Formats: sequence, C-alpha cells, structure tokens
Amino acid sequence: MNFDTIIQHGTIVDGSGKKKAYRADVGIRNGKIEAIGDLGSATADVRIDATGKVVSPGFIDVHVHSEIALIGGAGDRYGGVAQGVTTHFLAPDGFGWAPLRDQAARELWDYTLFAYGSAGDVELDWSSPEAFLSVFKGRTPANVVPQVPHCAVRLGVMGWEARHATDDELERMRAITREWMEVGAAGLCVGLDYQPTSSADTREMIELSKVVGEYGGYYAAHIRNQEIGKVAAWRETMQIGKESGIGVHISHEFVDDVTEPLLQEAEGICDLTFESYLYRAGCTHLTLMLPIWAQAGGPEALQERLKDPEARRKMAEHLGRLMSERQAVGGDAIISANQTGRYIGQSMMKLAADQGRDLGDFALQLLEEEWPYSLMIFHHGGSPTEQEDIVRRTIQHPRMVVASDGIYHTPHPHPRGFGCFVRVLGRNVREQGYVTLEEAVYKMSGFPAERFGVTDRGRLEAGLAADVVVFDPETVSDQATWERPAEPPVGVDLVMVNGEIAVEAGKPTGRLPGRVVRRGEK
Repeated sequence: MNFDTIIQHGTIVDGSGKKKAYRADVGIRNGKIEAIGDLGSATADVRIDATGKVVSPGFIDVHVHSEIALIGGAGDRYGGVAQGVTTHFLAPDGFGWAPLRDQAARELWDYTLFAYGSAGDVELDWSSPEAFLSVFKGRTPANVVPQVPHCAVRLGVMGWEARHATDDELERMRAITREWMEVGAAGLCVGLDYQPTSSADTREMIELSKVVGEYGGYYAAHIRNQEIGKVAAWRETMQIGKESGIGVHISHEFVDDVTEPLLQEAEGICDLTFESYLYRAGCTHLTLMLPIWAQAGGPEALQERLKDPEARRKMAEHLGRLMSERQAVGGDAIISANQTGRYIGQSMMKLAADQGRDLGDFALQLLEEEWPYSLMIFHHGGSPTEQEDIVRRTIQHPRMVVASDGIYHTPHPHPRGFGCFVRVLGRNVREQGYVTLEEAVYKMSGFPAERFGVTDRGRLEAGLAADVVVFDPETVSDQATWERPAEPPVGVDLVMVNGEIAVEAGKPTGRLPGRVVRRGEK
C-alpha cells in the first residue's frame, strides 16, 4: 500500500480518552487517515520520523475570536495552528454578521471591533450564512466550524432595541436560526452580557434552542453574569437545557467554591459542559464593565447616556467600584488595544494613581476617548495558591474542555491566544501532573469533537480527517508571557490540516489547507 505520508515510530495518543498511549505509524492519503499500525513495509511519498514524539489529533478550539485573522485580516493568522489547533469555531459569544446587510452589518462590525480589529483588504460578504462561509475557502490555515451568531440573529429582527421579542419577532429569529442550521452550523452561540443579546429573555433562548435541537445542535453561552450574577446565570442555563432538551455549554469558566456546587446541581437537571483557558485573567472591552442599563440599546444609546451628567456619575461610580474591588484582591486591568495606541501594556489602576485621578472617572474618560473600544486584560487576583487550586480543580473536572478565547489583532494580547493549548501539555501535564497526557489531549480534541458534533475529527482513527499534531512531550511549552504575550510555543514540531503540512519544524509553512467543517460532516 502506498500513502501520501507516513508518520512513523511515534507514540500515539488517539484523542479518545479511553486508550493508553501506544507506539504505531500513521498512514495518510487524500487528506484522510488511512491506517494506524506497523506500516514499515508500506511505501509513502513522504516519511516523517516521530521517534520520541507524541502523535495526536489536531486540537479543537471551541471559543476563539480568530475568523478575521485566519483569512488575512488584522492579527496573527497562525497563533492557533502553531500550537496544534487545527479547528476553530466561529461566532464566539454570539458574534457574527450574517445574514445582515448594509447599515446593520456595519454597526455590528463596529461593535465587535474590539475582538477582531480591521479586516484590512479582506472583502467580507455578510448577505447570507453561505455567502459568509464561502469567504474561508482557500484562505485559512485551520478549519472553521460555523455556529448560529445570536447577535446577528437578534439585530436583524429587532435592531438594538432593549426589550423582549414579540411572538412574531421570535418566529423571524427562528427562521434565521434555521437558515444557519441548514448550512451546517453546529449549534447556537450567545453572549448574554453583550448587546443586543443582553435584552433577550430566557424564553427566547429556549425557543431558539429548540430549533437547533431539531438538527442535533447545542446551546453555548457567555452567560448573563453582569445583570443577574453568576449563580442565577448558571441556573438560567440549566433551565434552558432542561426546557429545550438539548445540551448546554458555558463559556470561559473555572471550577471554584461557587461553580463546583452548581456543576453538581446541573447533573440532575440537564446535560451541561463548560470550557476554560486556565489563565486567571480575562480579556474584553472596557464597555462590558458598565452596568447593563448603561449598555442597553447598543452603542448609540450608550453615547447618548454619556451626555447626561447623572448617568455619567453613576457609570463612573460603577466602574470605580468594580476596579477597586479587583485591586483590593490583587487584581489589575491592563490596556491591551485601543484606537490611539496610548498606554498599551500599562495598568489602568496605576495610570489613574500616577495622574492623581479618580479611578472611575479615569476609566470612563478612557472609554470615551478610545471609542469604539478599549480592550482590557482583567487579572482576577487572589493569592498564587488560591489561583493554582482553581486551575487544578478546573482542568481535572470531567465536564471541562480547553478553549482559548484568544484575540489576535492587539499589540499587547492576552497570552492565551498563543499559549493556551501547549500550556496544558507543558505545565498542567508534564510539570504539575494534574491530568495525564491522554486526558489532556482528550479535553482538547476528542471531547470537544464529541460534544459539538465534529464527527470526522478529534481522534486518530482510520477514515477520519488527517488533522494531526506531532509534539515533543519533554519540551512542549508555551512561551507567551504577560510581558511578551505573542511569543510562539516550543515543542510543536509538525501540524497537519486535512493531510497538508501547516507547521513544519515548529514554523508555519504558509499553506492554507483549512476548510469549513459543517455539523455531522463525514
């Protein structure tokens, strides 16, 4: 038998989470894994020696703001694939722009600029789900999986209106959701702290979830933390899962003394999973720290409220209180990106103190002057022991999958976009022993594939797509730090996407073999 490529003498970690690592060769032909075993007598156009290395399925990032960078817009196109991430999910937090047209599409694009930056010379077609997905053909180094972007669904029907949907509006949203599911979206993704989704009620989430359930989809959410608090937001998610009858998933979470009992509570109510990037710091725009009443109605409504002295006073007090509470436990707020390039990489708390400014007033002025966004890295605080205990509990939880929440366009990014997956392999597996190598690879490949209906990836198995990573278990590590957050990893020798080499000798090859992977595709 002749193969296009044989990866030989490697240690196979197959992504199933059920089988111990074992020695074997992997034979690849026409973008598929054809055989796994002793292929010493077979012929191949290319042989790759993986002696002493681990051969695993490509990793799957179910929450990452990469779609514009992947197709050549602003940001590092290869930040994910350099770590072995061969499949990215679209529409994280419900962000997405199809099937919007003209002014509505432009408004939502401006609102989400904090996560994507400029599209540069890339021409985007948002007129329909299929038109948007066609942009990725031949232009991405990694595969992409579509999800229903709730922001666009709601905006297309109701604009930025801060109210619940009528029956007629809900029916129109069902139709758009079904349009996305018909082109292969894997599920519904929402961001209940973001506009215009924050105005949606639980009923809207349940009814749209019922539609995706007809196609075998799921519900994934940045939950409603800002308005109702974490405990109530988790319970809302459980209610959505129970009443819609589909699996539900919570974005960028950790296991701590609040969420661990909630995970236990969910066991008897619904099918619930969550994801984490395992850094004790988040990243979003400063506007999200305002109270929901200030954000309601979208960017124009917020700008009008900023002209009202009483509203401004309340917003500044709110921001000052949040930042002071964070500062009191050792947290911080670092400026990641904005329009002017001022203060990049600096602490907002320190800047306010150095200038003798009230923290809330300084934050609000920064938000205004850097409109439409000031992207921030928010460190959670807590002692190193407390932080590490939360990381351990999180990675060890059986319902957890790894996802980066990476953002790639910024001059000072959160390092999770460049180190999340390899950090698990180097730090949590090799150095700390929190999970086994087989468990870690499962949480980054087989588990997300099973959970989100990616049927032809996530495992090394004959007949599946040849998304493959070869890494050195003794050296694989993240190099991205808080000071140098865009450093590429080490120890990832080879990455294949659909049988083509996207990373070789640890360096991106520049090839663009990724494609759109649709729900249930074989």
